[in-house]
Amino acid sequence: MSEKDTKKAQENEELQDQPVNAEANEQEEEQTQDETAETTQEDNTAIELAEMKDKFVRLMAEFENFRRRTAKERQELLKTASQDVMVELLPVLDDMERARQSMESTKDVDAMLQGLELVFHKLKHVTQQKGLKPMMLQAGDDFDPDMHEAVTQIPAPSEELKGKIVDVIEKGYTLNDKVIRFAKVIIGA
Repeated sequence: MSEKDTKKAQENEELQDQPVNAEANEQEEEQTQDETAETTQEDNTAIELAEMKDKFVRLMAEFENFRRRTAKERQELLKTASQDVMVELLPVLDDMERARQSMESTKDVDAMLQGLELVFHKLKHVTQQKGLKPMMLQAGDDFDPDMHEAVTQIPAPSEELKGKIVDVIEKGYTLNDKVIRFAKVIIGA
């Protein structure tokens, strides 16, 4: 064969090899792209997971801080809840001390009784301002277990008083319409 023929044969072989190499190159590129896509998708998923874990940890920390702060505020509130009532009662306490001192030195019983009556009204006024109200009960009222505590039961003096309040032993009180002390009563049987 001549040199021309040899060169032609070589060129033909190269031309035939090129499409095969091009196909192989395309397949390699597709595999590389698929691997890159899978890797990118895995990386994105890992990043999202890390972000969600971070959000979760932060949320839990915020909740724990909120819980601690609320518990601390509740304890402080319980410690100082009665402070305003005590401040209001201080003048009444001062008046009671003055009344006690005057009882030692004075012999006028009427003046002492008037002074104690004034102190009592002042105390009553302060407690009513804070929402304390006595339950108004009398003999013959219906017994209500939600408001009254039956201390004992006695034979009813009359038919009308059967199952009703015969006597009030101790007043009941409500604070802002909530019973804080049940009235102790005797009911008729």
